[in-house]
Amino acid sequence: MTALILLLGILSLVLLITWAKINAFLAFLIVSLVTGLLLGIPFQSVTASVYKGIGDTLGPLSIVIVLGAMLGKLVAESGAAQKIATVMMNIFGEKYIQWALMVTGFIIGIPLFYNVGFVLMVPLIFSVAYKYKLPALYIGAPMLASLSVTHGFLPPHPAPAALVGQFHADMGKTLVYGMVIAIPAVIIAGPLFSRTLKNIVSSPLEGLVAKNKPDDQLPGAAISFLTSLLPVILLMIATFLPLLSQRVRGNAVLGFFGDPGIILLLSIIIATYTLGIRTGMRMQVIMDSYGDAVKDIAMILLIIAGAGALKEVLLDSGVSGQIAVLLQKWPVHPLVLGWLIAAIIRICLGSATVAGLTTAGIILPLMTHSHVNPNLMVLSVGAGSLMFSHVNDGGFWLCKEYFNLSIKDTLRSWSLMETLVAFSGLGGVLLLNLFV
Repeated sequence: MTALILLLGILSLVLLITWAKINAFLAFLIVSLVTGLLLGIPFQSVTASVYKGIGDTLGPLSIVIVLGAMLGKLVAESGAAQKIATVMMNIFGEKYIQWALMVTGFIIGIPLFYNVGFVLMVPLIFSVAYKYKLPALYIGAPMLASLSVTHGFLPPHPAPAALVGQFHADMGKTLVYGMVIAIPAVIIAGPLFSRTLKNIVSSPLEGLVAKNKPDDQLPGAAISFLTSLLPVILLMIATFLPLLSQRVRGNAVLGFFGDPGIILLLSIIIATYTLGIRTGMRMQVIMDSYGDAVKDIAMILLIIAGAGALKEVLLDSGVSGQIAVLLQKWPVHPLVLGWLIAAIIRICLGSATVAGLTTAGIILPLMTHSHVNPNLMVLSVGAGSLMFSHVNDGGFWLCKEYFNLSIKDTLRSWSLMETLVAFSGLGGVLLLNLFV
């Protein structure tokens, strides 16, 4: 009976979001409350479970996501992202144009949310296509693959950052492992797969393509690269320094400055000067930009909060322990199981973020009963959450409309690219699991 209630709860969540078109946060709240009551949590306690789940999830996470969004917004509006793209194009040249766009998408994708990076980089893709007389999708796929992988695999993006907290993983190690896995995944789904897309014709709709800033209004190359990648650099230092020197292990000061929230706060302070004040932006304009960034990710935060509520209801009802016992009997490796559950929910719901966070609530009990590496579980679930994007995913329609493609060609290009990313990510996780 318990398994049936859980199944009906997940199915209801899928139907509320996809069929009834209910906002994902509201759907999570409704399903959490009803499922909690059906699982035997008393009326006077079920709301407390929901509140606790929301608080525990957002408490350590909100500062990381909000500051990450602020940094990404400033990188975009200051022209730093455009400068990075221009430099990469000059370095790689026409012969390796796809690799230039792939590396550019990877660098820009670390601080920028997927939708922002997509809209920002589409003009570059089309301008390059026109300049070199190449199919837009053929040269654009590597960049789209990079943006997708960084969104699904790497903190401080919302889903990976939330999964780090849910699984009690280490954000620095997850970032390092994620980059190791992300690079081959991007190469397979980008430059290699795009060779099959040469015959797909695409032409941009002029009204959808934004204009770039003049070169004389862009920040310097060194500042653009350094500021955009500063959180990654600092997180890697904080991760590797204790491994290189025993003196700093357990050091309180290093622990403070190595905290992801402190790292992003320092990055924002530095970026406010290097990409803001130093380039002539007024403080009020910068702060307005930060305010807009918070508006952009407010709903993402609420969806994460809703997923946290459902997770807590499953824990408090005791069903999580039953799930753990049941899943332990499956002849499937926990990392594969996490990937599979996320992939199924992703195909049903369309949202990579919702798929990853919903999976966390289901797979979390298994984490306490197995010795699976939590950092790799974050990446496995993240890879599964990117599986086969189709008509119920906003990213699918972004690709279709901006590249002016048919549904068939979008499925053949974008959907297959996302599927390759998902399978490549799983393969990388399983391979890395042999060594860490």
